[in-house]
Amino acid sequence: MKTPLGHLGYCTNIHPGESWADHFAALRQALPELKQRLSPDAPFGLGLRLSNEASEELEQPENLVAFQRWLAENDCYIFTMNGFPFGGFHHTRVKDQVHAPDWTTEARVEYTKRLFRILSVLLPVDELANGIPGGVSTSPLSYRHWFEWEQPAARDYIFSQTTQNVLEVVAELIKLRQQTDRLMHLDLEPEPDGVIETADEFIAWFTDYLLPMGIEQLSEQFGLTDEAAEAAICEHVRLCYDVCHFAVGYERPAEVLDKLKQYGLRVGKIQISAALKAEFPTDLAGREAVRKAFEPFNEPTYLHQVVARTSSGELARFPDLPEALAAFDDTHTEWRSHFHVPIFVSDYGLLQSTQDDIREVLRLQTERAFTNQLEVETYTWDVLPVELKADLVDSIEREVKWVKDVTNE
Repeated sequence: MKTPLGHLGYCTNIHPGESWADHFAALRQALPELKQRLSPDAPFGLGLRLSNEASEELEQPENLVAFQRWLAENDCYIFTMNGFPFGGFHHTRVKDQVHAPDWTTEARVEYTKRLFRILSVLLPVDELANGIPGGVSTSPLSYRHWFEWEQPAARDYIFSQTTQNVLEVVAELIKLRQQTDRLMHLDLEPEPDGVIETADEFIAWFTDYLLPMGIEQLSEQFGLTDEAAEAAICEHVRLCYDVCHFAVGYERPAEVLDKLKQYGLRVGKIQISAALKAEFPTDLAGREAVRKAFEPFNEPTYLHQVVARTSSGELARFPDLPEALAAFDDTHTEWRSHFHVPIFVSDYGLLQSTQDDIREVLRLQTERAFTNQLEVETYTWDVLPVELKADLVDSIEREVKWVKDVTNE
């Protein structure tokens, strides 16, 4: 839906199911009611997540036309897509396989190009579009623990291979714009233990690999000047600002945005999400109580990386919650864990959420709009502790309403 801060919707990766029939059934069940509750008098937007299987099925003309018709009948529209999870995302052990297949593979390239072809058809064509680009968020190239990451040669190989594949998608986006006049962008989503984890790493990859490789290739392929090729790359490849992920790494929103601006890089969309955090008191009993408060969030489906701040001010990183629980010691002063908790809750007893980071990002968006796409992304409802679970439609409504209320404060 259109808000003072841009187009706001929720990411449909909250719904289980991997076939297009499953996806569409979930949307038909939830979306009309959510639209009535949240945007009864105006079009309702959302971020569409399609598995690889569902994308192949939806691209079939009869399915795509039927979905377009259904969206129009229900006064809904798609303005962004989530292309990070390729395969099963619910009721299965996901963990590091959320990155598979990664950007070293042709499967990831073809999947992403297919999503953009679908999005080029689904983007609204009336005054609602008003020059609004469409975005597809994607993985941060790969998962660093699959490689000998401390070896420079290994890192260079991974960056070169993945960048070459990203540039294949950029070329597709340039062609699609020429054919359809639709501007679309690929939004890389840094996350803990991704090949790209931080704002600095995103900038380093962009300037050290994407631009030099891309300028040479696009200039030759499309007859562009170096300046035009660089502009095309910056237009078609952007950062997905997942608030949870940056908060887990203790990165301050204003500093991230300032760094991007310095290098002329853009944010494609904000994924509005919250992580778990807690500061540890000084007494032994209190410290152990806080550590134990994290234990119910140790579940087997998703990775819940932990970044600990130590008494020396350094950051210690753990690939999942079990490793952090086992390694806890008296140097840890604060933990932040990659667990997408409900954004409308700030306090979980001895634990808190990083909700304040969301407020800060939305405040910055108000002051210096840096994107026009905002997507609520809480997908962990099935694996939350029992006392935090609620009806799915009610939960989505509370998430989106909380954002609307914050933007109107």
